[in-house]
Amino acid sequence: MFGFFKKEKEQRIVEFKEPTDYVDISKIAAYFKDETGVDFDKQLSILRNRVMIFCQQREISSFTKLFTLIGVDKKIKQELVDCLTTNETFFYREFSQIEKLVNLVKNSVENVEILCAPSATGEEPYSIAIALLEAGVSSTRFKILGIDINDDALQKAKKAVYKQRNTKNLSSSIINKYFDVDNGLYSLRPTIKQLVSFRLANLFDTSFVKIGKFDYILSRNMLIYFDKQTKAKAKNILESMRKNDNQEIFFGHADLF
Repeated sequence: MFGFFKKEKEQRIVEFKEPTDYVDISKIAAYFKDETGVDFDKQLSILRNRVMIFCQQREISSFTKLFTLIGVDKKIKQELVDCLTTNETFFYREFSQIEKLVNLVKNSVENVEILCAPSATGEEPYSIAIALLEAGVSSTRFKILGIDINDDALQKAKKAVYKQRNTKNLSSSIINKYFDVDNGLYSLRPTIKQLVSFRLANLFDTSFVKIGKFDYILSRNMLIYFDKQTKAKAKNILESMRKNDNQEIFFGHADLF
């Protein structure tokens, strides 16, 4: 008798389970673009699948319910941003630009402040720090700030533990000098980690410009996710943060305008 009632109870739970609705992703796509600038208009099927998995993992039954939640729950909103802005990079990417920056710093008589936006998991700002030290620039002559909208990426940047593929462009001498290698993991030494600070920031938030002004700004491979209008907006914001209006910003080769 007890077993019968238990089965009946389980059946009722299944019967009254909230129906799922993962069809119309348009509101999420528009909201995400407005908040971050990232345009999924040509990748709606990819966005739909990623957000559906995101919802299922958190027992959120529909895109409509998620849309309501991200408007009132900052934690869920940040988790969604982290989920949709995950990317992987590596040390010394497009090194010719880093080399140009190093030469500018070497020829400067002043201490400099450098902004790296976005910083992702830290490879880019740490690359700049290593390249400057390798060029003989004293660590007291520069400050590097890495910003990103992805909090999970920033936490990884602060830990600064990487896989071999992330260091593929580095020579063995640089790896031996700046990393501790153990069981296939490359841990950046504290002497380098302390040269870079990180901050969670959204380029399109009105408070973003309060971060300050910088001698040099690197913003590589971020604009590729924006449409033409959003690219222009992002470019204008970054240009307003230069100390010297004549100093060009280092954009990635794929960041076409």
